[in-house]
Amino acid sequence: MIDMSDALLGVACVALVGGVASLAFQLAVLPGASRPRLGNRGLKRVRALRTGSMFALFEPLIRYIAARLSQLPLGPLRVRLDLMLVRSGDHLGLSDDELMAMSVLSGSCLGAITLLLTEWLDLSTPIAALAFVLGAIAPSAKLAVLVKHRAKRVTRSLPGVIELAAMCMGAGLDFPGSLRRIVDSAADPSEPIIEELRRLLQELDLGHTRRVAMMAFSNRVPTAEVRELVNSVVQAEEKGSPLSRVLTIQAQTLRLRRSVSAEEMASEAALMLVGPMALIFLCVITLLLGPVAVRAMSGAMGAV
Repeated sequence: MIDMSDALLGVACVALVGGVASLAFQLAVLPGASRPRLGNRGLKRVRALRTGSMFALFEPLIRYIAARLSQLPLGPLRVRLDLMLVRSGDHLGLSDDELMAMSVLSGSCLGAITLLLTEWLDLSTPIAALAFVLGAIAPSAKLAVLVKHRAKRVTRSLPGVIELAAMCMGAGLDFPGSLRRIVDSAADPSEPIIEELRRLLQELDLGHTRRVAMMAFSNRVPTAEVRELVNSVVQAEEKGSPLSRVLTIQAQTLRLRRSVSAEEMASEAALMLVGPMALIFLCVITLLLGPVAVRAMSGAMGAV
């Protein structure tokens, strides 16, 4: 006769297997994540798909995995990844779930390849787990590098843009009009500083105040130079100071800071060259005195 505890255990196992199967079926039938079509992310996605890169090949699979990951309660992680994507200029038009999907796909591919190599070369299996972790970290690490590189490019282009804006305002244009003039006459519309100015103008056109739009700009490009510019523009608007004069002073300050930074880097480079120069000097001394030492040693041995 079947015990009651065994029957309950069997029912629990059946219910667990049924629940897991139902969850797997629901995840399998979910459609892929929708492709962004509007805004800056939609524009970046269209450009990424038109280039015919590896991303265009794996984009449907990434959206399929992103739809499954969207069911997970990862709110704080999504906020952090979304901020990184915004600061990277909406790289490839990715969303936070798609970035996590790229990490899963990259880690799985690298882990599977490493596992096959370990079986073929008879190596330790935990190397595959390490490869999976490295592959999963790679997309976020690359995105962090893009954020720093983009912020540096914006900072380098900022003094020239500020001076052009001040000249346009001196010619009779207002602040949004001068920025629009710079954006329309830009030789390369894909430059980070031009993209940021275009987004700033779009926010102003949508009805945001200048303070809100400028603070959003400093949030997208978190550098000291951008923060100083935003604070100067906001304070000039609040106090009624002439904005063209403020922008001119700000451009001169940024150029002076860049020259000081270049001098500091040059002095540090001189110190860093001491070690390599010492090694080169030792190598030259060895080449010059080496044959003499060899002849001296061979002569002494011949005399013995």
